[in-house]
Amino acid sequence: MNKENKLGMGLGALLSKSNNKNENSNGVQKINISQIIPNPSQPRKNFRDQDLKELSSSIKNQGLIQPIIVKPINNDQYQIIAGERRWRACQINGMHEVDCVIKDLDETNVLEAALIENIQREDLNVIEEAGAYKGLIDIKNINKESLAKLIGKSSSHVSNLLRLLDLDKEIQQLVINGDLSMGHARALIGVPDALEKAKLVIEKKLSVRQVEKLTSEFKKNKSKQTSKDPNIIDLEKELSDKIGLKTSIQFNENGSSGSLTLYYSDLNQLDDLMKRLKR
Repeated sequence: MNKENKLGMGLGALLSKSNNKNENSNGVQKINISQIIPNPSQPRKNFRDQDLKELSSSIKNQGLIQPIIVKPINNDQYQIIAGERRWRACQINGMHEVDCVIKDLDETNVLEAALIENIQREDLNVIEEAGAYKGLIDIKNINKESLAKLIGKSSSHVSNLLRLLDLDKEIQQLVINGDLSMGHARALIGVPDALEKAKLVIEKKLSVRQVEKLTSEFKKNKSKQTSKDPNIIDLEKELSDKIGLKTSIQFNENGSSGSLTLYYSDLNQLDDLMKRLKR
């Protein structure tokens, strides 16, 4: 199965859901480049100058082969759904107009389209990819397992990337810059003074294995403090899958009583939970 089929029905199918009266017979029209603005929800945040220069040179020599996909917003402006790299490269070339396809998508489909395009092109770094996954989970109100099915990735891949968002923003930036690998970053999750350790990793050029050894003692002690019966962990997972919310089961010291905690990420989830409990 190719990557496009794994992502629902692919970017083309997603974008073909809506038709816009502004499109001409072939769906492409020229729009003044000053009327186009980036999408703030665009998963990709890091645009390398060298890559943009190479793309701008290609567009200058061969033209813009693939149009930019935009949605109409206020004041005769358009927001980019897919193709921000091409838009930036056209700006470098001093172009006044660019070929565009107009699609009137809602916020959920705009983010989904931007994510799908970038995943298909393998353009995202792991932090950008994690941020895009978090955005889809919040907007579509789905759990990690549902997201994994939507994008054709394993649940463990999605979970591992989302955990990177727990890191200090400065550490995330080090990953974006390429100073730290995903393996280095994962070894630093939940570790005290992680930023200082990250700087030490870069300074001494430590391998991932060396970082894991550096942080293993803390994680070993933490694991002892927070270890749970595997049966309880399985029960928590079963409940989480059933209700779509993270759950935690804690026993008191005597083991005969305890508490069940349900975690919600927004008020919509809380409202849905209350309705289900009242039924």
